Amino acid sequence: METSLAGMLEGKKQYQVPLYQRVYSWGAKHLDQLWDDVVELAATRREAPGSNHFIGSLVLATSPDFNAVGLAKLLVVDGQQRLTTLTLLLAALRDHLAETGRTDRAEGIHAQYLVNVYDTGKPTKVLPTQADRDAYKAVLTSSPEAGGSDAIGTAYNHFRAKLALADGPDDPRDLDEIENAVVHGLTVVVVTAEPGDNAHRIFESLNNTGLQLSQSDLLKNYLFMRLGPRSEDVYDAVWLPLEKKLSSDNLELLFWLDLARRDERVKQSDTYAGQQKRLEKLTTPDQIESEVRRIAALGDVLATILDPSRETDPAIRTRLDHIRAWGSTTAYPVVMAILARRAAGTATPTQAAHALLTLESYFVRRIVAGRATTGLNRTLLLAVNIVADAEAVDIALRDYLSRGRKHFATDTQVRAAVGAVPFYWQGRASQKKLILRWLEESYASKEAVDPTNLTIEHVLPQTLTDTVRRDFAAGLSDDADVTAEHERLVHTIGNLTLTAYNSELSNRPFAEKRAMLGESGLRMNQEIAAHETWSLTEIHARGAALAEKIISLWPGPDETLTSTGDEESSETGRIVSSIVAEIPAGRWTSYGEVALIAGSYPQPVAAIITTRLMHGFWRVLQRGGTISPGFRWPDPDRADDPRTYLESEGLTFDDDGRADPAQFVAARELAKLAGLEVGDTPSWRTSSTRPLLAQRQAFFETVRELGTSTGTLITSWPKGSTQDSVGVAIGLPGCSVALSLATREPAVSCAFYVRDDKDLFAHLHRHREEIEASLGAHLEWRDNPEHKASQAILRHDGDWRDAAVGPDLAQWLVRTTETFAAIFAAYVQEYRQHT
Repeated sequence: METSLAGMLEGKKQYQVPLYQRVYSWGAKHLDQLWDDVVELAATRREAPGSNHFIGSLVLATSPDFNAVGLAKLLVVDGQQRLTTLTLLLAALRDHLAETGRTDRAEGIHAQYLVNVYDTGKPTKVLPTQADRDAYKAVLTSSPEAGGSDAIGTAYNHFRAKLALADGPDDPRDLDEIENAVVHGLTVVVVTAEPGDNAHRIFESLNNTGLQLSQSDLLKNYLFMRLGPRSEDVYDAVWLPLEKKLSSDNLELLFWLDLARRDERVKQSDTYAGQQKRLEKLTTPDQIESEVRRIAALGDVLATILDPSRETDPAIRTRLDHIRAWGSTTAYPVVMAILARRAAGTATPTQAAHALLTLESYFVRRIVAGRATTGLNRTLLLAVNIVADAEAVDIALRDYLSRGRKHFATDTQVRAAVGAVPFYWQGRASQKKLILRWLEESYASKEAVDPTNLTIEHVLPQTLTDTVRRDFAAGLSDDADVTAEHERLVHTIGNLTLTAYNSELSNRPFAEKRAMLGESGLRMNQEIAAHETWSLTEIHARGAALAEKIISLWPGPDETLTSTGDEESSETGRIVSSIVAEIPAGRWTSYGEVALIAGSYPQPVAAIITTRLMHGFWRVLQRGGTISPGFRWPDPDRADDPRTYLESEGLTFDDDGRADPAQFVAARELAKLAGLEVGDTPSWRTSSTRPLLAQRQAFFETVRELGTSTGTLITSWPKGSTQDSVGVAIGLPGCSVALSLATREPAVSCAFYVRDDKDLFAHLHRHREEIEASLGAHLEWRDNPEHKASQAILRHDGDWRDAAVGPDLAQWLVRTTETFAAIFAAYVQEYRQHT
């Protein structure tokens, strides 16, 4: 039976996870995938309310204490991880709604989907295995212990963080749509064993299907099945050589990359389904054979990317070695396009090498400037068409990356970043190590250095021991804040090097490190050892020198085409909110630790935390573990002592009011809780980890820029948002304009919203012919009696993600918004004058 989550959880039910089942174990990867699916489904259901998303099967068996009267109790044989996670997401949504004033809806979620509130003891709808029950109960009952360091608490905190990011102030529908997507849009097939059935056999039949074919095997079979009599000849001549170049996994990568060049949203797990849908449009054996040969040609290019030794041109081979070492498949589509141009003879080897160097420079300069992943997928996928169609691939790629908000750091930005950006926290550890290694290789040392055992070392130690503090302070002015200066400089590139004995150097003072660095075979270490002291002056000087090397090795953008933009403080606030929401109950951190992850400084982060409503803000203390003297609860009626509340969560304080250092969450651990895994994954800007979200934000930013520069009626345009809709204030109380993006059938739409005033909307609807005549277009009028808001919508088809048409669609939204504001205002004012 296929049903929704609401169909499963509503009513008097309890799903019990048996003792023999493994404990709850979903991590950030699984949680993020579920969240991304929910967000995308919510966006889809806005355009197509009946859409759903299948999330798998649930195998149940009758519980030994099943009662005909009372709770219907069932054992969860398979699917308990999924079911537990979904209820944790609903609990996080319930608590977020309660804390933001929507108590009625929060209570509804609690009673409908989480707890059997009318039964004795108020049993939960889901009862996890014994090892997880205390942590799960803490979440479901909103106790102070909720959201601890265990897997259950981590998942709950993770969803609290996601909801903090998703709850945009411009559109209160966001959370309603997420709730609707979870409880009504997610579907599951429920298989219930009869009392005489063997539930474990059902589980085995669903999950143990033997050696499964890979997606590339399935696609190969699909293609050659349709080739008919030609299949053997084409296989021998075309496919077999391809299989000798690429493994099964790399063949699957090839098919996925081919899809991703068309649609960056496609997941690698959906490669077979996506390619099959595309291939169904081919109707003749000639078309199928042509497709096989096209894929084989792309495969030859991918084989060279994966094994640059196949490349005969030394300049191109060097660049491919670097891109391969970089370890990001994000670059592969545009690299394939560049090499395909060279193979076709429409780009010279020199042009191809220059284009690949531009791509490498783009990667390096983004990390140096602290923009490791912001909008990266979208930017590079859109570059594919630029490279494919341009007369000169190298010039076209550089020009494209130089325009707009691509974050291709200029020379000036590189020079500024080396002294301000915490390089140690940017990008993957392997990528930062590569940059330092390539800088070392630029010295052209006679002694070869084996990079295998090298690790990144902080010359000024991360920990300020008494000796290190004294030595560092000697290089500062008398009134300098030693701790703040240390935090500001310690992770910048000027203080970082490579060594093979990181653990031996560790927190030693510079006098001891200097001797060991002087014996190193690395020129950069020998240069550091030439200094007698290591403080602010030396770190700044080395950073400046490295900046010049970076500028020389990796050419920057065409600065006649570049533009600059201010940092989005509201986005920073949302990022900080999401980080703080991950702090477990019974733990604490400092403003400085949060700032390190957010790429900011303690003072502005403290201002954000103390002025913005966010879950867990009370767990951020001053550096020494003391509660800020100016601490205030957001609720003016709340007067309880924050220390008492923190103690109820499990935090302990000494007699001087300092929190226990053993319960401190350092930046590295906090970053991992937030799914950032410092040193191994992209930077903290989580809004760009999903290409679709980054594309939305970039498009809405274009709308804002066009509205600000060309609009006449609207005085304030919303900043770029990762949501699929933003609201525009038009100066009419109770009314606004919503700008929305559709992805499944690409289009943009402009909607005039009337909130909670059905009579006003009826008045507008009576004048619809006049309004539509003034607009010169027919509107879609929506007035659902179950919803407080009503709307009149105008839609414009077109793929807003396409660089060729996106700006025109953005300009259409600006013009339409201003037209709506002018035309509807007259009818709204007429109505209000007579009521």
